[in-house]
Amino acid sequence: MRPQSLDEIVGQENLLGEGKLLKSMLESGSLPSLILWGPPGTGKTTLARILARSTSADFVYFSAVLSGVKEVRQIVTKAEVLRDKEQRGTIFFIDEIHRFNKSQQDAFLPHVESGLFTLIGATTENPSFQVIAPLLSRCRVLVLNPLGKKDLRTILQRALNDSELGFGGHELTITDEGFELLAALADGDARKALTTFEIAATMVLHRKKSTKDKQRVIAPDDIGEAAQQTTLRYDKNGDEHYNLISALHKCLRDSDPDGSLYWLYRMLEAGEDPLYICRRLIRFASEDVGISDPQALVHTISCRDAYHTLGLPEGKLALAQAVTYLATAPKSNSLYTAEYMLQKCIRKTGTLPVPLHLRNAPTRLMKELNYGKGYQYAHDSDGALVSQDHLPPEIQENLFYFPTTRGYEALVKDRLEKWRIILKQRQNNDKK
Repeated sequence: MRPQSLDEIVGQENLLGEGKLLKSMLESGSLPSLILWGPPGTGKTTLARILARSTSADFVYFSAVLSGVKEVRQIVTKAEVLRDKEQRGTIFFIDEIHRFNKSQQDAFLPHVESGLFTLIGATTENPSFQVIAPLLSRCRVLVLNPLGKKDLRTILQRALNDSELGFGGHELTITDEGFELLAALADGDARKALTTFEIAATMVLHRKKSTKDKQRVIAPDDIGEAAQQTTLRYDKNGDEHYNLISALHKCLRDSDPDGSLYWLYRMLEAGEDPLYICRRLIRFASEDVGISDPQALVHTISCRDAYHTLGLPEGKLALAQAVTYLATAPKSNSLYTAEYMLQKCIRKTGTLPVPLHLRNAPTRLMKELNYGKGYQYAHDSDGALVSQDHLPPEIQENLFYFPTTRGYEALVKDRLEKWRIILKQRQNNDKK
């Protein structure tokens, strides 16, 4: 059921619609080197073959999984012969180009640059991270989107009706509920949709043949049996991994427990390591909650310990509890801001010496050098407050921590302001 022309391709209107990029390229007779980036089953290989057929160029399919630099040299030699003797170009299609390492990608970079062949690479991974910069700069990146339910239904309807390539000659029908379930289980992947449909159709045909029942309806139960189990589109080290953890983090920061729980379970159901999520929650507790709710850090560490004790599946609820706690906690990034300001200050001022009165003096020599001289012991003062410098003289006036008025941090802010007033009054009294 693979489409044989651009008109047969379903979906990807962002690229193939009237006046869109690819349509305009083909109409102008110009085809640059391309990187086709999208999830599985969205038509990357199909589109590459159709683009090649729209030109007079020789099409070479190359799998980054099965082939290496040796085969690239053979393709280069053939491309040179076609160019010199037949004045024909070569379209070099590399499936799963992200599986080539840097040196392998370097091998065909000069030939793309010289125009010996037009490169079309297909990848499910973010090319920003997986394709070397010199090659990426010489290619247009086209993003293919997951197919919508309407697109998948169109593809499945073709397979149902096509007498030559599909099941058109078998008087099969499928219920609307069956179509809906198939589209949902396919998760935007046309290949998965067609594979599941083929298995379900074969099951129904075999069953009806053995029972001599002429009714051949593919029902939702048949689809469910053919699919067995839904697998979510996910890669623990790929783009979806970072997209989903980013979504979780931002929903937590925005105090949305429903969105936070959804993205948590999306990751868990896709097979993400729960301990990775625990580590991110612990970081969030300090970065986005901080002193506004000091218990947040305690809860996230307890969540990690609970998961260690329970494992899966029981440990999922501990993560859900921690996520809900963080989402509904007051928010503050005061510590995160302080960290940035401190790092900037330290890089600028270098290794400023510790003031003598703050140094410890465990030896006689150190006492003779005035280590610890003039230090005021806070507990000997009223309210355990002392007026003494705690930063090097060069940055004495700097402040780094600015508490918010949210949650427990509001109490901290009020306390610090009162302390500063008391110390200011004492300094004024000392001057008198």
